[in-house]
Amino acid sequence: MLRRVALPLLTLLVLLALPGAVLAEDAAPVVTVAAAKPAPKARAKPTKPRATGRIGLQVAGSWSVNGRQLAVAGRPLQIEGRVAPYVAGQTVSVRIWRGHKLLKQVSVRPKPTRTKKTAVFSVRFAPERSGDVQIFALHERTAEQRRLLVKTPLSIVTPKAGLGMSGPFVALLQQRLAAIGYATPQNGSYDAATGRAVLAFRKVNRMPRITTLTPFIVDRVLRGVGGFKVRFPQHGRHVEAHLGWQVLALIDKGRVVRAYTTSSGKPSTPTVLGNFRFYMREPGTNGHGMVNSTYFIRGYAIHGYYDVPAYNASHGCLRVPIPDAFAIYSWIHLGDQIDVYY
Repeated sequence: MLRRVALPLLTLLVLLALPGAVLAEDAAPVVTVAAAKPAPKARAKPTKPRATGRIGLQVAGSWSVNGRQLAVAGRPLQIEGRVAPYVAGQTVSVRIWRGHKLLKQVSVRPKPTRTKKTAVFSVRFAPERSGDVQIFALHERTAEQRRLLVKTPLSIVTPKAGLGMSGPFVALLQQRLAAIGYATPQNGSYDAATGRAVLAFRKVNRMPRITTLTPFIVDRVLRGVGGFKVRFPQHGRHVEAHLGWQVLALIDKGRVVRAYTTSSGKPSTPTVLGNFRFYMREPGTNGHGMVNSTYFIRGYAIHGYYDVPAYNASHGCLRVPIPDAFAIYSWIHLGDQIDVYY
């Protein structure tokens, strides 16, 4: 009995001896403390939009030839640029350098386009001599737009060429002759084929029938004028031979594909006039010296020949230079039409 009483009493004495220990009856009431709310964050100050922008540049009056941008000395250029987005009051500085020499510097204020999303500017420049130049357009950084810079290299060439000459201007001349429909190589060399293209151009434009290049020809070719005028665009893929010009043209969808010098029938053996269809082909050289012939009525044909003067001298056929004969022969399909007229 003593053992049963002593054990609880001993337990009580141990509990009372522990520091801070309390009996259940004497315990203080439990107080629940709510977690403190975090202090509200300070609102971030609104930031200004980040300055952006882009700028582009092109040169009207120049052409891309074999990966180079070419212009011709003595011909004015229009330097045209575009800035986006449009911001009122901004300025662009245009500078043109040849090596370390500043040729021109001008500050312009871009004008808004119709939508007012972009702005455009324009500067005139007339190069006086040949050489490589660099065109810069610079917009200094402002609060509304970042610093914008664009650079365009440009090669200025002298408009001079003749048989046996070669170089970038000859390549440009060939490119522009082909663009208005004259058959010419694209090799940068003023060879016999280029001379025949110049001759055909001269014939169409009622100039003396030689192969010499003149400033008048250069001007018209670079402006894209002086090509063969199609008379029957409704005939689709066809050939037209203008006997007054002594030029024939391969035409498709109303556009001149290639124009060649030709020699038609002399007064005693004139070429027939009218509309015909090609009905027979004769490859190679026949007994009359006709090369790669395509016939359009009876014995009348387009064919290559060793002698093709700048005037009408044939027996009625349409002669073309032998180097041009195969290209013409290959282009024509049997059934295609040909219109022969003055």
